[in-house]
Amino acid sequence: MTATDPAPDDPGQAARRAVEAVWRIESARLIARIARLVRDVGLAEEIAQDTLVAALVQWPATGVPDDPGPWLTATAKHRAVDLLRRQQRYATKLDLLGRDVEIQQEYAEAALDDILDDHIGDDLLRLIFTAAHPVLPVQARVALTLRMVGGLTTGEIARAFLVPEATAAQRIVRAKRALAAARVRFELPTPAELVDRLGSVLEIVYLIFNEGYAATGGPAWSRPELCQEALRLGRLLAGLLPDEPEVHGLAALMELQASRLGARTDPDGQPVLLPDQDRRRWDRLLVRRGLAALDRAETLGGGVYTLQAAIAACHARAARADLTDWSRIAALYEVLAHLQPSPVILLNRAVAVGLADDPVRGLALADDLAHERALRDYPQLPAVRGELLARLGRADEARAEFTRAAALTRNDGERTLFRRRAEGLRGPTG
Repeated sequence: MTATDPAPDDPGQAARRAVEAVWRIESARLIARIARLVRDVGLAEEIAQDTLVAALVQWPATGVPDDPGPWLTATAKHRAVDLLRRQQRYATKLDLLGRDVEIQQEYAEAALDDILDDHIGDDLLRLIFTAAHPVLPVQARVALTLRMVGGLTTGEIARAFLVPEATAAQRIVRAKRALAAARVRFELPTPAELVDRLGSVLEIVYLIFNEGYAATGGPAWSRPELCQEALRLGRLLAGLLPDEPEVHGLAALMELQASRLGARTDPDGQPVLLPDQDRRRWDRLLVRRGLAALDRAETLGGGVYTLQAAIAACHARAARADLTDWSRIAALYEVLAHLQPSPVILLNRAVAVGLADDPVRGLALADDLAHERALRDYPQLPAVRGELLARLGRADEARAEFTRAAALTRNDGERTLFRRRAEGLRGPTG
């Protein structure tokens, strides 16, 4: 330890770490609750940020509160109510206040909670539906919600969309401005309008889950807290819209994928690929829930999420990796690629075809994507090529691809995995 390092038990450092930890857990709910008060998502985010600053200033001096989450909520609510009071006084002076009764309701927080109680009954889900307003382009809706609800950084959102970080940042800023310009309030869509916004909402929930399942950056390969939050929202949606097949399809997909979370890393925290996982560590309750949701989705009709859930079910039903029905998975990907020919889906199809005893065709399909701009810096493309080249016995080329994949990824665990794979392909004199 140097002279400038903080002492291990420095209460100031400990308090700041506590602020960061509580903020990661509470920020999305905090924004959602405040948005319900001020009915402006951009303003709610500003108030939440002010509250974070207050915690960073006060906690190191006064100590971490016994209930840090409620402390953040109470502080943010007080700031929101103060703001509403200032707005009321300003509006009164201008004689433009035409909503006296409504403002009085905003003062009475407890009464307001009751008044705003609705058919959704969940602040985060309500916030997602609000941000999915038709005034925004679809990609802007998703980017904004991932930022506020998922707590994803701009870089993480950019990697989820396969776009430059500057592009993602612009989408978020423009989305906030568009909501403010259109005076979009934090109000619920009617049950009929829910269905119109459902596509964006499902996409958002699944992107949150994906960032939790395979983090695009940072030291951990998975972020289980994001998976749990996405699962919770998915289950809530299934209860809210029981006749929508894709709601059940997405729920099934997330349940089945989440069942593997505990087996995706070894005791040292290192990533374990699907073929090498100890399937006894898969969560059988989540598997059963996923298969039940898949049955429900297929009965109702299904779509792209249901197809992906059917693919996940093939893995869940295989007792061992070598018993996986790759032919069925490849066939499902053919249908999925027809319905949603995104670069990532097409790359996954290449994997499935390659593992269904046709690595030459799988490699050809992957090579067809080499000039896809969205995949230019996507580490999974060289990783897939490396795997298929290895199956064809072209070890030197496979090693080069895994090395390239390791250079592209921003996730520490994934980088280790790719490097390990490259090292394993070295010959006796390599």
